Amino acid sequence: MRDIGLIKSHGEEFIIAYRVLDIVIIAATVLIATSLYVGDWGIYYVLATCVAVVCFSIMAELLGVYNAAFVSSFRQTFAPILLSWFCAIGLVLILAFGLKITDHFSRVAVTIWFVATPVFLSVYRLASNKVRHSGRSNSYTQKSIIIGATPAGLALAEEIRSSQHHGMSLVGIFDDRSSDRLPTEELSDPVCGSINDALAMAKERNFRHVYVALPMQASERIKQVINYFSDSTARVYIVPDFFTYDLIQSRWRNVGSVPTLSIHDTPFYGMSTFVKRLEDIVVASLILLMISPVLLAVAIGVKLSSPGPIIFKQDRYGMDGKKIKVWKFRSMKVMDNGGVVKQATKGDPRVTKFGNFIRRTSLDELPQFFNVIQGRMSIVGPRPHAVSHNEEYRQIVDKYMLRHKVKPGITGWAQINGYRGETDTLDKMEKRVEYDLNYIRDWSLWLDVKIIFLTIFKGFVGKTAY
Repeated sequence: MRDIGLIKSHGEEFIIAYRVLDIVIIAATVLIATSLYVGDWGIYYVLATCVAVVCFSIMAELLGVYNAAFVSSFRQTFAPILLSWFCAIGLVLILAFGLKITDHFSRVAVTIWFVATPVFLSVYRLASNKVRHSGRSNSYTQKSIIIGATPAGLALAEEIRSSQHHGMSLVGIFDDRSSDRLPTEELSDPVCGSINDALAMAKERNFRHVYVALPMQASERIKQVINYFSDSTARVYIVPDFFTYDLIQSRWRNVGSVPTLSIHDTPFYGMSTFVKRLEDIVVASLILLMISPVLLAVAIGVKLSSPGPIIFKQDRYGMDGKKIKVWKFRSMKVMDNGGVVKQATKGDPRVTKFGNFIRRTSLDELPQFFNVIQGRMSIVGPRPHAVSHNEEYRQIVDKYMLRHKVKPGITGWAQINGYRGETDTLDKMEKRVEYDLNYIRDWSLWLDVKIIFLTIFKGFVGKTAY
C-alpha cells in the first residue's frame, strides 16, 4: 500500500517558536527584575511565573494569538496579547491576595514584570514581522497565479490582493473556458490566458506559486494540470472548493496518515471545552448565590398560584441530540411532556396569572442554572425546544439539528436579537436557527461575554414570551 504521508500545517514552525519565546520572555523578565531588585529568584516568584505562563498560554490560544492565519499580522495579535497578559497578571494578583503572600514580593520587581512583559512580547513580534516582511519582495519567489476562475479561485485572488501580510502578489487568473462561460461580473481583472499560457510562463520562472482552484468534481482535470506543472519548478497547491458547503467549525483532522475535513463540527475541543465549562460553573454559581431570595419568592408564588409541583421537568434535546431534563418553574395548570406539546400563545388559558408574570420576565427559566451546574446546559447556547417541536421542525427547517452541536443555553444569540418566546411562524423559527448556527460558527469566549451582557438589558423581557 502506498504511503500517503501526513499533511503538515504551513507556518507551524513559526507558531511553535512564538509559543516558546513567549514563555521564555515571561520567565526571563521576572528573573531579571528580581535579580536587580531582590537579589534572587525565590520560590514565590517561581510559582507566580508558572501561574502566569499557564494562564497566558491558555488565553493566548483561545484568543487566536497562535492562529496560523493571524500570526504574521501584528495588528491582529496585539490586542489579544494584551488581554491574555492582563488575565494572567489578574490571576496572579488574586491568588497572591487570597493566599496572603503579597509580603513575599517586591512591588518594584513585580511592577516591572507586569509592565515590561507585554512590551517585550509585542516588540519582538513587531521586529520579527518587520524582518520577515523586509525579506519579501515582488520578485519571482512571491509571484503567484490561480488556475480556475471559480468561486474558490476568485476568493483566493481577493485575499491575496487585500492582505499584504501574506507577502504574495497575484500575476493573474488563468482558465481554459471561453469568455462567454466565465463569471465576468465577478472578475476584478480579465483572465490572463489559458492553462498552457500559464505553463509556458512557469517554465520561464515568471512566478513561484500555482494555485489550482478547479471544481472538485473535475478530479481528472486537476490531476492533468498538476502533471503539466511537474515539468516546472513552481510550487503547486490545490484549493479545495469548500465554498460548496456551509462550513460550521470546520477543522482538519488526520486519521493516521489520512487527512480529513469536518464540515459540521462543534467548537468545543480540548482547552475550549474546559474554558466553556469553567465559564458555566463560575457564572451559574455566582448567579445562583445572588438570586437565591428570588428563587425562594418565585417558588412560594408558584405553590400558591395553583395545585401541582413547583418545578416542571420537561424532556429536551441536549448536546448531540441526547435527551435531557430541563427544569422550569411551573407556570401552567398542565404539564405537557408527551408526543404533542403546544407552545404557549397570547392569552393561553393553561397559563396561570402568576405563571404569565414569570414567563414574561423569564423568571420561570431560573431553575435552569441548576441544569448548568449539572452539566446538561450552558449559560449561552441555542434555547432548547420540546422534543416534539424538534421532531417537527427538523423536517421543515434546513440544518435545524445542527443546533445540537453545542449544549443548549439559558440565553443565546437568537434571544438577544429578538427571537425569544413563541415561534408561531416558520419564518421566525428559521431566523432563530440562523442565529443559533451563526453563534456556533463564530463562538468565542468574548462572544459569550457579549451575549451575557446584552441579556441583562434586552434578553429577559420580550413581547412574544407568553
